[in-house]
Amino acid sequence: MAAMTTSQPTNPLVGPLLTDFYQISMAYSYWRHKRHEVEGVFELYFRQNPFGGEFTVFAGLDECIRYLESFRVTDTDIAYLRTLLPRAEPGFFDWLRALDASDVTVHAVREGTVVFPKCPLLRVHGPIGLAQLLETSLLNLVNFASLVTTNAARMRLAAGPDCRLLEFGLRRAQGPDGGVSASRYAFVGGFDGTSNVLAGKIFRDLPVSGTHGHSYVQAHRSREDLPADCILNGVDIAEAALQWRGELGYEEGAALHEGEFAAFVSYALANPTTFVALVDTYSVLDTGLRNFVTVALALAEAGFEAKGVRIDSGDLAYLSKEARQLFDRTADDLDAGTYGAGRGSLAESLRKCYVVASNDINERVLLSLRDQGAKVDAYGIGTHLVTCQAQPALGCVYKLVEISGEPCLKLSQEPGKTTIPGAKACYRLVGARGQMLLDLLVPAAHAAPEVGERVLCRHPFDSSKRAYVTPSRVLELHAPVFEGGRRVGASENLRELRAYCQRQLGEVREDVLRPLNPTPYKTSVSAELFSFLQDALQRHQPITELT
Repeated sequence: MAAMTTSQPTNPLVGPLLTDFYQISMAYSYWRHKRHEVEGVFELYFRQNPFGGEFTVFAGLDECIRYLESFRVTDTDIAYLRTLLPRAEPGFFDWLRALDASDVTVHAVREGTVVFPKCPLLRVHGPIGLAQLLETSLLNLVNFASLVTTNAARMRLAAGPDCRLLEFGLRRAQGPDGGVSASRYAFVGGFDGTSNVLAGKIFRDLPVSGTHGHSYVQAHRSREDLPADCILNGVDIAEAALQWRGELGYEEGAALHEGEFAAFVSYALANPTTFVALVDTYSVLDTGLRNFVTVALALAEAGFEAKGVRIDSGDLAYLSKEARQLFDRTADDLDAGTYGAGRGSLAESLRKCYVVASNDINERVLLSLRDQGAKVDAYGIGTHLVTCQAQPALGCVYKLVEISGEPCLKLSQEPGKTTIPGAKACYRLVGARGQMLLDLLVPAAHAAPEVGERVLCRHPFDSSKRAYVTPSRVLELHAPVFEGGRRVGASENLRELRAYCQRQLGEVREDVLRPLNPTPYKTSVSAELFSFLQDALQRHQPITELT
Protein backbone atom coordinates (compact mmCIF):
# COMPACT_ATOMS: atom_id res chain seq x y z
CA MET A 1 0.00 0.00 0.00
CA ALA A 2 2.93 2.31 0.62
CA ALA A 3 3.62 4.88 -2.10
CA MET A 4 6.94 6.47 -2.96
CA THR A 5 7.18 10.04 -1.76
CA THR A 6 8.67 12.32 -4.40
CA SER A 7 7.98 15.75 -2.94
CA GLN A 8 7.20 17.42 0.35
CA PRO A 9 4.90 20.37 1.07
CA THR A 10 6.69 23.71 1.08
CA ASN A 11 5.44 24.33 4.61
CA PRO A 12 6.35 21.54 7.08
CA LEU A 13 3.14 22.27 9.00
CA VAL A 14 1.15 20.71 6.15
CA GLY A 15 0.30 17.12 6.99
CA PRO A 16 -2.54 14.83 8.08
CA LEU A 17 -3.08 16.70 11.35
CA LEU A 18 -3.56 20.03 9.60
CA THR A 19 -7.26 19.34 9.75
CA ASP A 20 -10.42 19.92 11.75
CA PHE A 21 -11.15 17.50 14.57
CA TYR A 22 -14.46 16.46 13.10
CA GLN A 23 -12.65 14.95 10.12
CA ILE A 24 -10.90 12.59 12.56
CA SER A 25 -14.10 11.77 14.43
CA MET A 26 -15.97 11.08 11.17
CA ALA A 27 -13.14 8.87 9.95
CA TYR A 28 -13.31 6.93 13.22
CA SER A 29 -17.04 6.49 12.86
CA TYR A 30 -16.60 5.22 9.28
CA TRP A 31 -13.91 2.81 10.48
CA ARG A 32 -15.88 1.72 13.56
CA HIS A 33 -18.83 0.72 11.38
CA LYS A 34 -16.67 -0.76 8.60
CA ARG A 35 -17.64 1.87 6.03
CA HIS A 36 -14.24 3.52 5.69
CA GLU A 37 -13.41 1.59 2.49
CA VAL A 38 -16.64 2.57 0.71
CA GLU A 39 -15.75 4.46 -2.47
CA GLY A 40 -16.73 8.12 -2.55
CA VAL A 41 -16.23 11.13 -4.79
CA PHE A 42 -15.72 14.62 -3.39
CA GLU A 43 -15.57 17.83 -5.44
CA LEU A 44 -13.80 21.01 -4.36
CA TYR A 45 -15.30 24.19 -5.84
CA PHE A 46 -16.45 27.70 -4.93
CA ARG A 47 -19.84 29.34 -5.19
CA GLN A 48 -19.01 33.00 -5.80
CA ASN A 49 -16.14 34.92 -7.39
CA PRO A 50 -14.15 37.20 -5.07
CA PHE A 51 -13.62 40.98 -5.02
CA GLY A 52 -16.99 41.75 -6.63
CA GLY A 53 -15.68 40.34 -9.89
CA GLU A 54 -16.74 37.58 -12.23
CA PHE A 55 -13.59 35.48 -12.50
CA THR A 56 -11.14 33.57 -10.31
CA VAL A 57 -7.69 32.13 -10.98
CA PHE A 58 -7.15 28.62 -9.62
CA ALA A 59 -3.92 28.11 -7.69
CA GLY A 60 -2.49 25.81 -5.04
CA LEU A 61 -2.62 22.57 -7.03
CA ASP A 62 1.10 21.84 -6.76
CA GLU A 63 0.93 22.05 -2.97
CA CYS A 64 -2.14 19.78 -2.94
CA ILE A 65 -0.19 17.14 -4.85
CA ARG A 66 2.82 17.51 -2.55
CA TYR A 67 0.50 17.04 0.43
CA LEU A 68 -1.01 13.88 -1.08
CA GLU A 69 2.36 12.42 -2.05
CA SER A 70 3.71 12.86 1.47
CA PHE A 71 0.53 11.90 3.37
CA ARG A 72 1.62 9.80 6.37
CA VAL A 73 0.32 9.66 9.93
CA THR A 74 3.39 9.47 12.17
CA ASP A 75 3.81 7.77 15.53
CA THR A 76 3.83 11.14 17.28
CA ASP A 77 0.62 12.03 15.45
CA ILE A 78 -0.93 8.78 16.67
CA ALA A 79 0.16 9.45 20.24
CA TYR A 80 -1.54 12.83 20.19
CA LEU A 81 -4.71 11.53 18.52
CA ARG A 82 -5.03 8.95 21.29
CA THR A 83 -5.43 11.82 23.76
CA LEU A 84 -8.21 13.32 21.65
CA LEU A 85 -10.01 10.01 21.14
CA PRO A 86 -9.39 8.09 24.38
CA ARG A 87 -12.34 5.76 23.77
CA ALA A 88 -11.33 4.84 20.22
CA GLU A 89 -10.43 1.23 19.54
CA PRO A 90 -6.71 0.47 19.00
CA GLY A 91 -7.39 -0.88 15.53
CA PHE A 92 -8.37 2.60 14.34
CA PHE A 93 -4.91 3.92 15.15
CA ASP A 94 -3.34 0.93 13.41
CA TRP A 95 -5.39 1.84 10.32
CA LEU A 96 -4.23 5.45 10.51
CA ARG A 97 -0.60 4.41 10.93
CA ALA A 98 -0.72 2.35 7.73
CA LEU A 99 -2.57 5.00 5.76
CA ASP A 100 -1.27 6.82 2.70
CA ALA A 101 -2.98 8.39 -0.33
CA SER A 102 -2.16 5.67 -2.86
CA ASP A 103 -5.83 4.64 -3.13
CA VAL A 104 -6.91 8.17 -4.05
CA THR A 105 -7.27 9.46 -7.60
CA VAL A 106 -7.51 13.20 -8.25
CA HIS A 107 -8.61 14.99 -11.39
CA ALA A 108 -8.07 18.75 -11.44
CA VAL A 109 -8.14 21.92 -13.45
CA ARG A 110 -4.67 23.08 -14.51
CA GLU A 111 -3.13 25.52 -12.05
CA GLY A 112 -3.32 29.10 -13.32
CA THR A 113 -6.59 28.54 -15.19
CA VAL A 114 -9.32 31.18 -15.05
CA VAL A 115 -12.27 29.43 -13.42
CA PHE A 116 -15.83 30.17 -12.41
CA PRO A 117 -18.35 29.11 -9.74
CA LYS A 118 -19.63 25.52 -9.59
CA CYS A 119 -16.76 24.10 -11.68
CA PRO A 120 -14.97 21.40 -9.64
CA LEU A 121 -11.36 22.49 -9.21
CA LEU A 122 -10.49 19.09 -7.75
CA ARG A 123 -12.39 15.81 -8.06
CA VAL A 124 -11.21 13.38 -5.40
CA HIS A 125 -12.10 9.69 -5.79
CA GLY A 126 -11.18 7.18 -3.09
CA PRO A 127 -12.14 5.36 0.10
CA ILE A 128 -14.44 7.68 2.00
CA GLY A 129 -12.55 7.42 5.29
CA LEU A 130 -9.35 8.65 3.67
CA ALA A 131 -10.99 11.12 1.27
CA GLN A 132 -12.79 12.72 4.21
CA LEU A 133 -9.50 13.23 6.05
CA LEU A 134 -8.16 15.24 3.09
CA GLU A 135 -10.89 17.90 3.10
CA THR A 136 -9.56 20.61 5.39
CA SER A 137 -5.98 20.52 4.15
CA LEU A 138 -6.99 20.66 0.49
CA LEU A 139 -9.30 23.59 1.17
CA ASN A 140 -6.56 25.38 3.10
CA LEU A 141 -4.08 24.89 0.25
CA VAL A 142 -6.48 26.10 -2.46
CA ASN A 143 -8.47 28.90 -0.82
CA PHE A 144 -5.72 31.41 -0.01
CA ALA A 145 -3.60 30.53 -3.03
CA SER A 146 -6.47 31.14 -5.44
CA LEU A 147 -7.54 34.30 -3.61
CA VAL A 148 -4.08 35.92 -3.73
CA THR A 149 -3.51 34.87 -7.34
CA THR A 150 -6.86 36.36 -8.34
CA ASN A 151 -6.11 39.55 -6.42
CA ALA A 152 -2.75 39.86 -8.17
CA ALA A 153 -4.34 39.19 -11.56
CA ARG A 154 -6.90 41.93 -10.99
CA MET A 155 -4.13 44.35 -10.04
CA ARG A 156 -2.17 43.36 -13.16
CA LEU A 157 -5.23 44.11 -15.31
CA ALA A 158 -5.72 47.44 -13.52
CA ALA A 159 -2.08 48.50 -13.91
CA GLY A 160 -1.77 47.43 -17.54
CA PRO A 161 0.68 45.04 -19.17
CA ASP A 162 3.72 47.34 -19.26
CA CYS A 163 3.84 48.48 -15.64
CA ARG A 164 6.10 46.57 -13.25
CA LEU A 165 4.38 45.24 -10.14
CA LEU A 166 6.43 44.36 -7.05
CA GLU A 167 5.08 42.58 -3.99
CA PHE A 168 6.17 44.35 -0.79
CA GLY A 169 3.78 42.75 1.71
CA LEU A 170 5.78 40.46 4.00
CA ARG A 171 5.66 42.79 7.02
CA ARG A 172 1.86 43.08 6.78
CA ALA A 173 1.10 39.44 5.94
CA GLN A 174 -0.73 37.05 8.24
CA GLY A 175 2.31 35.30 9.63
CA PRO A 176 5.38 33.80 7.94
CA ASP A 177 3.48 31.31 5.77
CA GLY A 178 0.99 33.97 4.73
CA GLY A 179 3.90 36.12 3.61
CA VAL A 180 5.75 33.40 1.69
CA SER A 181 2.58 32.07 0.07
CA ALA A 182 1.50 35.56 -0.96
CA SER A 183 4.88 36.23 -2.59
CA ARG A 184 4.60 33.00 -4.56
CA TYR A 185 1.03 33.39 -5.75
CA ALA A 186 1.29 37.12 -6.45
CA PHE A 187 3.96 36.21 -8.99
CA VAL A 188 1.72 33.55 -10.55
CA GLY A 189 -1.04 36.16 -10.83
CA GLY A 190 1.14 38.57 -12.77
CA PHE A 191 3.51 40.40 -10.41
CA ASP A 192 7.12 40.78 -11.49
CA GLY A 193 8.95 40.19 -8.24
CA THR A 194 8.99 40.39 -4.46
CA SER A 195 10.96 41.96 -1.63
CA ASN A 196 10.67 38.67 0.31
CA VAL A 197 14.15 37.15 0.48
CA LEU A 198 13.03 33.79 1.89
CA ALA A 199 10.44 33.40 -0.87
CA GLY A 200 13.18 34.06 -3.42
CA LYS A 201 15.33 31.35 -1.84
CA ILE A 202 12.52 28.78 -1.76
CA PHE A 203 11.13 29.55 -5.23
CA ARG A 204 14.17 30.10 -7.42
CA ASP A 205 12.07 31.48 -10.30
CA LEU A 206 10.92 34.39 -8.13
CA PRO A 207 12.92 37.62 -8.67
CA VAL A 208 13.84 39.55 -5.52
CA SER A 209 14.32 43.32 -5.46
CA GLY A 210 13.89 46.33 -3.23
CA THR A 211 14.96 49.89 -2.46
CA HIS A 212 15.78 51.29 0.98
CA GLY A 213 13.77 52.62 3.89
CA HIS A 214 13.24 56.07 5.35
CA SER A 215 15.40 55.06 8.30
CA TYR A 216 18.45 54.85 6.03
CA VAL A 217 17.96 58.47 5.00
CA GLN A 218 17.25 59.55 8.58
CA ALA A 219 20.45 57.85 9.77
CA HIS A 220 22.48 60.37 7.73
CA ARG A 221 22.28 63.84 9.32
CA SER A 222 24.66 65.92 7.21
CA ARG A 223 27.52 65.74 4.73
CA GLU A 224 29.71 64.73 7.64
CA ASP A 225 28.07 61.30 7.32
CA LEU A 226 29.45 60.83 3.82
CA PRO A 227 31.71 57.76 3.47
CA ALA A 228 35.41 58.43 3.86
CA ASP A 229 36.00 56.96 0.41
CA CYS A 230 33.54 58.06 -2.27
CA ILE A 231 35.61 56.90 -5.26
CA LEU A 232 33.87 54.64 -7.78
CA ASN A 233 35.65 53.76 -11.03
CA GLY A 234 37.92 56.74 -10.52
CA VAL A 235 35.06 59.19 -9.92
CA ASP A 236 34.46 60.86 -6.57
CA ILE A 237 30.67 60.44 -6.49
CA ALA A 238 30.12 63.01 -3.74
CA GLU A 239 32.26 65.69 -5.41
CA ALA A 240 30.76 64.98 -8.84
CA ALA A 241 27.23 65.18 -7.43
CA LEU A 242 27.98 68.49 -5.72
CA GLN A 243 29.37 69.83 -8.99
CA TRP A 244 26.16 68.81 -10.73
CA ARG A 245 24.20 70.54 -8.00
CA GLY A 246 25.89 73.80 -8.93
CA GLU A 247 25.57 73.30 -12.70
CA LEU A 248 21.88 72.46 -12.46
CA GLY A 249 21.26 75.52 -10.32
CA TYR A 250 19.90 73.56 -7.38
CA GLU A 251 21.75 75.73 -4.85
CA GLU A 252 19.83 78.81 -5.88
CA GLY A 253 17.09 79.20 -3.29
CA ALA A 254 16.81 75.44 -2.72
CA ALA A 255 17.17 73.98 0.75
CA LEU A 256 18.48 70.58 -0.22
CA HIS A 257 18.72 68.21 2.73
CA GLU A 258 22.39 67.38 3.24
CA GLY A 259 21.72 64.23 5.25
CA GLU A 260 19.54 62.90 2.45
CA PHE A 261 22.31 63.77 -0.02
CA ALA A 262 24.83 61.82 2.07
CA ALA A 263 22.43 58.86 2.27
CA PHE A 264 21.94 58.76 -1.51
CA VAL A 265 25.68 58.97 -2.15
CA SER A 266 26.51 56.20 0.31
CA TYR A 267 23.71 53.93 -0.95
CA ALA A 268 24.73 54.48 -4.58
CA LEU A 269 28.34 53.63 -3.74
CA ALA A 270 27.24 50.37 -2.12
CA ASN A 271 24.65 49.52 -4.78
CA PRO A 272 25.76 51.18 -8.03
CA THR A 273 23.93 48.75 -10.34
CA THR A 274 20.61 48.80 -8.46
CA PHE A 275 20.40 52.34 -7.10
CA VAL A 276 16.77 53.33 -6.42
CA ALA A 277 16.30 56.26 -4.05
CA LEU A 278 13.36 56.77 -1.70
CA VAL A 279 12.73 60.48 -2.20
CA ASP A 280 9.87 61.37 0.17
CA THR A 281 11.62 61.34 3.56
CA TYR A 282 11.55 65.15 3.67
CA SER A 283 10.16 66.68 0.47
CA VAL A 284 9.85 64.98 -2.90
CA LEU A 285 9.99 68.17 -4.97
CA ASP A 286 12.21 70.43 -2.88
CA THR A 287 14.99 68.02 -2.05
CA GLY A 288 14.40 64.33 -2.78
CA LEU A 289 14.23 64.40 -6.58
CA ARG A 290 17.00 66.97 -6.90
CA ASN A 291 19.38 65.08 -4.67
CA PHE A 292 18.66 61.96 -6.68
CA VAL A 293 19.36 63.64 -10.03
CA THR A 294 22.76 64.92 -8.90
CA VAL A 295 23.80 61.50 -7.57
CA ALA A 296 22.40 59.72 -10.64
CA LEU A 297 24.46 61.94 -12.97
CA ALA A 298 27.59 61.40 -10.87
CA LEU A 299 26.95 57.66 -11.00
CA ALA A 300 26.59 57.87 -14.79
CA GLU A 301 29.99 59.57 -15.02
CA ALA A 302 31.40 56.51 -13.25
CA GLY A 303 29.80 54.23 -15.83
CA PHE A 304 26.72 53.10 -13.90
CA GLU A 305 23.04 53.79 -14.48
CA ALA A 306 20.77 54.69 -11.58
CA LYS A 307 17.50 52.77 -11.72
CA GLY A 308 15.04 55.35 -10.42
CA VAL A 309 13.12 56.72 -7.47
CA ARG A 310 10.40 55.52 -5.14
CA ILE A 311 7.63 57.77 -3.85
CA ASP A 312 5.86 56.43 -0.76
CA SER A 313 3.48 59.27 0.13
CA GLY A 314 1.60 62.25 -1.20
CA ASP A 315 -0.26 62.80 -4.46
CA LEU A 316 1.25 59.98 -6.47
CA ALA A 317 -0.23 61.09 -9.79
CA TYR A 318 1.08 64.66 -9.48
CA LEU A 319 4.46 63.75 -7.99
CA SER A 320 5.14 61.04 -10.57
CA LYS A 321 4.45 63.52 -13.37
CA GLU A 322 6.80 66.04 -11.76
CA ALA A 323 9.51 63.40 -11.40
CA ARG A 324 9.24 62.31 -15.02
CA GLN A 325 9.20 65.93 -16.19
CA LEU A 326 12.36 66.70 -14.19
CA PHE A 327 14.20 63.67 -15.59
CA ASP A 328 13.19 64.40 -19.18
CA ARG A 329 13.79 68.15 -18.97
CA THR A 330 17.26 67.66 -17.51
CA ALA A 331 18.04 65.04 -20.16
CA ASP A 332 16.88 67.41 -22.91
CA ASP A 333 19.15 70.13 -21.54
CA LEU A 334 22.07 67.70 -21.48
CA ASP A 335 21.39 66.76 -25.11
CA ALA A 336 21.18 70.42 -26.06
CA GLY A 337 24.63 71.07 -24.60
CA THR A 338 23.33 73.38 -21.88
CA TYR A 339 25.84 71.87 -19.46
CA GLY A 340 28.63 71.28 -21.94
CA ALA A 341 29.19 69.13 -25.00
CA GLY A 342 29.48 65.34 -25.11
CA ARG A 343 27.07 64.53 -22.34
CA GLY A 344 24.42 62.71 -24.37
CA SER A 345 25.15 59.38 -22.67
CA LEU A 346 24.36 60.98 -19.31
CA ALA A 347 21.05 62.19 -20.70
CA GLU A 348 20.11 58.70 -21.82
CA SER A 349 20.81 57.24 -18.38
CA LEU A 350 18.49 59.82 -16.82
CA ARG A 351 15.69 59.12 -19.30
CA LYS A 352 15.82 55.45 -18.37
CA CYS A 353 15.17 56.19 -14.70
CA TYR A 354 11.81 54.90 -13.58
CA VAL A 355 9.32 56.02 -10.97
CA VAL A 356 8.11 53.52 -8.36
CA ALA A 357 5.00 54.35 -6.33
CA SER A 358 3.94 52.69 -3.10
CA ASN A 359 1.70 53.67 -0.15
CA ASP A 360 -1.50 51.64 0.33
CA ILE A 361 -1.93 50.78 -3.33
CA ASN A 362 -4.98 48.70 -4.19
CA GLU A 363 -6.92 47.89 -7.36
CA ARG A 364 -9.05 51.03 -7.09
CA VAL A 365 -5.98 53.25 -6.66
CA LEU A 366 -4.30 51.61 -9.66
CA LEU A 367 -7.32 52.30 -11.84
CA SER A 368 -7.51 55.89 -10.61
CA LEU A 369 -3.81 56.60 -11.21
CA ARG A 370 -4.08 55.11 -14.68
CA ASP A 371 -7.08 57.32 -15.45
CA GLN A 372 -5.13 60.37 -14.21
CA GLY A 373 -2.24 59.62 -16.52
CA ALA A 374 0.23 59.05 -13.68
CA LYS A 375 3.81 58.59 -14.86
CA VAL A 376 4.43 55.56 -12.67
CA ASP A 377 6.58 52.81 -14.14
CA ALA A 378 6.32 50.38 -11.23
CA TYR A 379 4.25 49.85 -8.11
CA GLY A 380 5.27 48.37 -4.80
CA ILE A 381 2.13 46.83 -3.31
CA GLY A 382 1.91 45.24 0.11
CA THR A 383 -1.02 45.26 2.51
CA HIS A 384 -3.91 45.19 0.06
CA LEU A 385 -2.29 42.43 -1.98
CA VAL A 386 -1.06 39.93 0.58
CA THR A 387 -3.93 40.29 3.07
CA CYS A 388 -6.57 40.44 0.31
CA GLN A 389 -8.07 43.27 2.33
CA ALA A 390 -10.99 43.72 -0.08
CA GLN A 391 -12.11 40.12 0.64
CA PRO A 392 -10.23 37.96 3.13
CA ALA A 393 -11.49 34.52 2.04
CA LEU A 394 -12.57 32.76 -1.14
CA GLY A 395 -14.98 30.24 0.31
CA CYS A 396 -14.17 26.98 -1.48
CA VAL A 397 -16.14 23.96 -0.30
CA TYR A 398 -15.49 20.20 -0.48
CA LYS A 399 -18.69 18.24 -1.02
CA LEU A 400 -19.53 14.57 -1.32
CA VAL A 401 -21.24 14.03 -4.69
CA GLU A 402 -21.12 10.25 -5.08
CA ILE A 403 -21.07 7.26 -2.73
CA SER A 404 -20.68 3.62 -3.77
CA GLY A 405 -21.12 4.67 -7.38
CA GLU A 406 -24.45 6.41 -6.68
CA PRO A 407 -24.84 10.19 -6.99
CA CYS A 408 -25.83 12.04 -3.82
CA LEU A 409 -26.74 15.62 -3.06
CA LYS A 410 -27.10 18.10 -0.24
CA LEU A 411 -30.24 20.23 -0.15
CA SER A 412 -30.48 23.81 1.07
CA GLN A 413 -33.11 26.50 1.26
CA GLU A 414 -30.50 28.60 -0.53
CA PRO A 415 -30.37 27.24 -4.11
CA GLY A 416 -26.73 28.21 -4.44
CA LYS A 417 -25.83 25.84 -1.60
CA THR A 418 -27.62 22.84 -3.06
CA THR A 419 -25.01 20.52 -4.53
CA ILE A 420 -25.15 19.10 -8.04
CA PRO A 421 -25.02 15.31 -7.61
CA GLY A 422 -22.58 12.93 -9.22
CA ALA A 423 -18.99 13.14 -10.39
CA LYS A 424 -18.76 15.80 -13.08
CA ALA A 425 -16.44 16.79 -15.88
CA CYS A 426 -16.25 20.42 -16.97
CA TYR A 427 -15.88 21.52 -20.58
CA ARG A 428 -15.22 25.04 -21.83
CA LEU A 429 -17.17 25.83 -24.99
CA VAL A 430 -15.51 28.35 -27.31
CA GLY A 431 -17.41 30.23 -30.01
CA ALA A 432 -16.63 30.96 -33.65
CA ARG A 433 -14.80 34.20 -32.78
CA GLY A 434 -12.49 32.39 -30.36
CA GLN A 435 -14.16 33.69 -27.22
CA MET A 436 -15.19 31.58 -24.26
CA LEU A 437 -18.99 31.19 -24.27
CA LEU A 438 -19.65 29.11 -21.15
CA ASP A 439 -18.48 26.16 -19.07
CA LEU A 440 -20.61 23.02 -19.25
CA LEU A 441 -20.88 20.44 -16.47
CA VAL A 442 -21.46 16.90 -17.73
CA PRO A 443 -21.59 13.60 -15.81
CA ALA A 444 -18.00 12.36 -15.73
CA ALA A 445 -18.94 9.07 -17.38
CA HIS A 446 -20.67 10.79 -20.32
CA ALA A 447 -19.07 11.71 -23.64
CA ALA A 448 -17.69 15.20 -24.18
CA PRO A 449 -19.60 17.71 -26.33
CA GLU A 450 -18.54 17.61 -29.96
CA VAL A 451 -17.18 20.52 -31.99
CA GLY A 452 -19.92 21.72 -34.34
CA GLU A 453 -22.59 19.85 -32.40
CA ARG A 454 -25.59 21.85 -31.15
CA VAL A 455 -25.63 21.48 -27.36
CA LEU A 456 -28.47 22.42 -25.03
CA CYS A 457 -26.97 24.19 -22.00
CA ARG A 458 -29.16 24.77 -18.96
CA HIS A 459 -29.03 26.69 -15.72
CA PRO A 460 -28.79 24.05 -12.98
CA PHE A 461 -31.74 25.38 -10.96
CA ASP A 462 -33.72 27.81 -13.15
CA SER A 463 -35.60 25.92 -15.87
CA SER A 464 -36.32 29.11 -17.81
CA LYS A 465 -32.63 29.82 -18.45
CA ARG A 466 -31.30 27.73 -21.32
CA ALA A 467 -29.43 28.19 -24.56
CA TYR A 468 -28.20 26.20 -27.52
CA VAL A 469 -24.47 26.45 -28.15
CA THR A 470 -22.59 25.21 -31.20
CA PRO A 471 -18.93 25.28 -30.12
CA SER A 472 -16.02 25.81 -32.47
CA ARG A 473 -13.70 24.39 -29.81
CA VAL A 474 -14.31 22.21 -26.76
CA LEU A 475 -11.71 22.36 -23.98
CA GLU A 476 -11.72 19.67 -21.31
CA LEU A 477 -10.76 21.39 -18.07
CA HIS A 478 -10.04 18.30 -15.98
CA ALA A 479 -7.05 16.00 -16.22
CA PRO A 480 -5.68 13.31 -13.89
CA VAL A 481 -3.04 14.82 -11.59
CA PHE A 482 -2.60 12.22 -8.84
CA GLU A 483 -2.93 8.44 -9.02
CA GLY A 484 -1.34 5.46 -7.28
CA GLY A 485 0.34 7.70 -4.73
CA ARG A 486 2.21 9.69 -7.37
CA ARG A 487 1.90 12.91 -9.33
CA VAL A 488 0.67 12.40 -12.89
CA GLY A 489 2.75 14.45 -15.31
CA ALA A 490 5.46 17.00 -14.62
CA SER A 491 5.12 19.92 -12.24
CA GLU A 492 5.29 23.45 -13.63
CA ASN A 493 7.64 26.13 -12.33
CA LEU A 494 6.43 29.58 -11.32
CA ARG A 495 7.41 31.24 -14.60
CA GLU A 496 5.43 28.66 -16.57
CA LEU A 497 2.41 29.13 -14.31
CA ARG A 498 2.67 32.92 -14.57
CA ALA A 499 2.85 32.84 -18.38
CA TYR A 500 -0.07 30.42 -18.57
CA CYS A 501 -2.17 32.60 -16.25
CA GLN A 502 -1.58 35.65 -18.44
CA ARG A 503 -2.55 33.68 -21.56
CA GLN A 504 -5.70 32.55 -19.80
CA LEU A 505 -6.67 36.11 -18.91
CA GLY A 506 -6.16 37.07 -22.55
CA GLU A 507 -8.78 34.52 -23.61
CA VAL A 508 -11.53 35.84 -21.32
CA ARG A 509 -13.98 38.38 -22.70
CA GLU A 510 -13.27 41.95 -21.62
CA ASP A 511 -16.79 42.39 -20.26
CA VAL A 512 -16.16 39.51 -17.84
CA LEU A 513 -12.83 40.97 -16.70
CA ARG A 514 -13.84 44.62 -16.37
CA PRO A 515 -13.73 46.00 -12.81
CA LEU A 516 -17.08 47.82 -12.91
CA ASN A 517 -20.30 45.86 -13.47
CA PRO A 518 -18.66 42.83 -15.09
CA THR A 519 -20.78 40.38 -17.04
CA PRO A 520 -21.36 37.07 -15.22
CA TYR A 521 -19.87 34.08 -17.01
CA LYS A 522 -22.17 31.08 -17.26
CA THR A 523 -21.53 27.65 -15.80
CA SER A 524 -24.28 25.47 -17.24
CA VAL A 525 -25.25 21.81 -16.99
CA SER A 526 -26.05 19.40 -19.79
CA ALA A 527 -29.67 18.48 -20.49
CA GLU A 528 -29.08 15.01 -19.02
CA LEU A 529 -27.55 16.39 -15.83
CA PHE A 530 -30.37 18.95 -15.50
CA SER A 531 -33.02 16.21 -15.73
CA PHE A 532 -31.19 14.03 -13.23
CA LEU A 533 -30.85 16.96 -10.82
CA GLN A 534 -34.54 17.81 -11.02
CA ASP A 535 -35.50 14.18 -10.39
CA ALA A 536 -33.12 14.02 -7.43
CA LEU A 537 -34.58 17.21 -5.97
CA GLN A 538 -38.08 15.77 -6.26
CA ARG A 539 -37.01 12.55 -4.56
CA HIS A 540 -35.12 14.11 -1.68
CA GLN A 541 -37.01 17.34 -0.99
CA PRO A 542 -39.52 16.76 1.84
CA ILE A 543 -43.08 17.83 1.13
CA THR A 544 -44.20 20.49 3.56
CA GLU A 545 -47.52 19.97 5.32
CA LEU A 546 -49.58 23.01 6.25
CA THR A 547 -52.32 22.83 8.86
